[in-house]
Parts: sequence; C-alpha cells; structure tokens
Amino acid sequence: MNGPKHIAIIPDGNRRWAKKQSVSLVEGYDKGIRKISDVLKWCKEYDVHILSMWGFSADNAKRDSYEIKKLFELFKKYLYEIIEESKKKNNEEKKKYDVRIKFLGRRTIFPYEIQEAMNRIEDFTKNNKTHALNLLLGYGGREEIIDAINSIIKKGIKEVDEKIISENLYTTGIEDPDLIIRTSGEQRLSGLMSWQSAYSEFYFSKKLWPDFSKKDFENALKTYIKRKRRFGK
Repeated sequence: MNGPKHIAIIPDGNRRWAKKQSVSLVEGYDKGIRKISDVLKWCKEYDVHILSMWGFSADNAKRDSYEIKKLFELFKKYLYEIIEESKKKNNEEKKKYDVRIKFLGRRTIFPYEIQEAMNRIEDFTKNNKTHALNLLLGYGGREEIIDAINSIIKKGIKEVDEKIISENLYTTGIEDPDLIIRTSGEQRLSGLMSWQSAYSEFYFSKKLWPDFSKKDFENALKTYIKRKRRFGK
C-alpha cells in the first residue's frame, strides 16, 4: 500500500510540555509552532503532498485573555516571518520550496493585522503546486459545517448532496486526510475535519507535541501502511 498523501495533525500538549519543562506557556507554544517546519520537511521526504495542522480552535478563543494575547503575538511574528521569506526567495528557491499555504477557519476571531497577513501569504503562495500546508486557525469542525450550511442557504440551493456540502466546506478543493495524527496521548478528534475524516486512519502518539520526533512520524507512517483501507466496501 502506498503511503498517505494528506496528513492532518492535532499537535496537542504544548501547555503540558511547558509545565513539565518549567518554562512559560509562550515558550511551549513557540516550540510547538517551530515544529511545523520540521514536519513539513518530513512530509516532503516521504512524498506526503498535503499537510494540515490544527493551530488554534474556535474553542481556544475562550481561554484566558493573557494567554490569547501572547498566542496572537506569536502568530503575528511567524506570519510576518513567512511574508519576509517569501519576498527574499528567488525563483529557484521558490521552486525548491513550492508550498501553497492556506488558512482554514473563522478569521474574524483574529485581529486585523493577522487576517491581513493570512491573506498576503495565501496570495504569495497561491501558484505553488507541489506541496500544500493548511493551517487551521479559528477552526472548529461544527463551525465549519454550520458555515457550509449557511453558505448553501445563501446560494439558494434547495437540495444538497455530498458534493455540494464538500464544495462549501473550508477544505473545498482539498483531498480528505488519509491519516490523522494526534499527540499527547489523547484519543479523540475534538471536531477536527468532522466531515472529511469519515474514512481517515488515526494514529495517537503519547508524545507531547514539542517532543514529537521524526522517528514518531515514521512510526505513524509505518502503522498506516500496514492497515487495509476498505472505504466501507
């Protein structure tokens, strides 16, 4: 069996890692965010073309206001870094990296500067085709379905099928995930891609996200390859 072409990850455990290491929450989140670039490299190495990372859920917005403020500062920092790197890269470098970045979720949760940065990054990378990185920010599985239904209603569509629903989700045009990985020992999806995960394979790692290694990633791939996907048949 071939390996997965689309992997979605719930990178859980940043706060627990920070507590365990006796460092600030900001340091825990910072290490977790930096881990994304490592995983993207692993995906390229193992011919995984689509990586979806859940970075901030709709429910996360209900957390302590100080924590949210610090998280948003980190988001802004890294988004601006991506923008600056995109400006510096010459054509050869762009071909080498060739990653299209999309942001999935309710952007209105975030300050205007972050929303604007998301728009600019999507515009800068829209023509990249080899690999795709989907960052789920302000995302919730139920919220996604609610937004899809409202979109369908606004279009005046009276009768729906799977195709119409899929075309109105945040992930329209994106293949469903073959493999979903969750770290930190929790064994639930918490709403990640509720519609799209109907036939996904799951892999649960006990590692806290900042400690998730290339070997852990490879173990997830090996486990996936051993399974038989029947898609209900």
